[in-house]
Amino acid sequence: MADGDRRRRRAFIGSFTAAGGSGIVTAAVAGHGGALTPLGSADGVPDPSYLALSADGRMLYAVSETEDGAVAAYRVKGETIEPSGPPVRIDGSGPTHLSLAAGHVLTANYGSGSVSAVPVRADGRLAGAPSDVLRHTGSGPHERRQRGPHAHQVQPDPSGRWIVSVDLGTDSVRVCTLTDGRLAVHREVALRPGSGPRHLAFHPDGDHAYVVNELTPTVTVCRWDARAGTLGPLTETPLLPDAPAGDAYPSGVVVAPDGRFLWTATRGADMLSVFAVEEGGERLRPVATVPCGGHWPRALTLSGGFLYVANERSGDVTWFAVHPGTGVPEWAGAVQVPAASCVVIG
Repeated sequence: MADGDRRRRRAFIGSFTAAGGSGIVTAAVAGHGGALTPLGSADGVPDPSYLALSADGRMLYAVSETEDGAVAAYRVKGETIEPSGPPVRIDGSGPTHLSLAAGHVLTANYGSGSVSAVPVRADGRLAGAPSDVLRHTGSGPHERRQRGPHAHQVQPDPSGRWIVSVDLGTDSVRVCTLTDGRLAVHREVALRPGSGPRHLAFHPDGDHAYVVNELTPTVTVCRWDARAGTLGPLTETPLLPDAPAGDAYPSGVVVAPDGRFLWTATRGADMLSVFAVEEGGERLRPVATVPCGGHWPRALTLSGGFLYVANERSGDVTWFAVHPGTGVPEWAGAVQVPAASCVVIG
């Protein structure tokens, strides 16, 4: 981006085109108040449900959460994005998450229970077919949701040495290496059977991680050792004071840059939960629960003191001003985005 574009923040909103979404929506982010103003959309791939920006903000990557599964790259040009080459098949189905690490785009493929590594060229374009596909194995006690593996998230750890994949179907987190485009499991960490881990967020200290569990509305606090590549579960904390079984499905989790607070979203209950992070990262103290302002909050993003929520079924993105002292979000605005699924800001 040109220097002028760098000073103007942009939001990129993923959506489910199969449910009426318009693809990837680009929006301007107000310098004060955090408001989003849609600028346009791109529909290069179906169901671009999850997005990731390159570190320099010049490239945007999207999964295509379809049976055939693909990833696409876009060049960011001011108020628009342009496809940078054709989408690439990932040799996996139903990708729900992606991230960048070691010159690759990594996708977590929920349908096939696998993780794919797609090489990225120096100019940000996708180089071609996956260099490797790591297939998870295993199952869990939930009859319908855990008959096999379901990789839901993949990301590098803060040290950059390890790749961490969270699997809802096997109740586990895999710590992997990525060397010369090849993925290998270093260690598989078991969580409570039937918990259904969905997403993980690291504490900025690099020594702790928090796993949100979808099949039970809880978050598991873990100790992380980047030197050894080990993840140690410590405690499990409920997300909601009263969560009827079958009506609460946690989704997103984010940690404050200073490590003082953690926020989660729960679908069905349509609530945001706020926790104070205490005891050096090893304890979560419930602070408040706040309505998310929509229905079926799928993902959370924290940027510029505002918490953004992609509400899939109500078709909107809501944003909240976060109180710096308490961490409690206060509703500040909303914008209509049909079938919204995630927001990234850069």
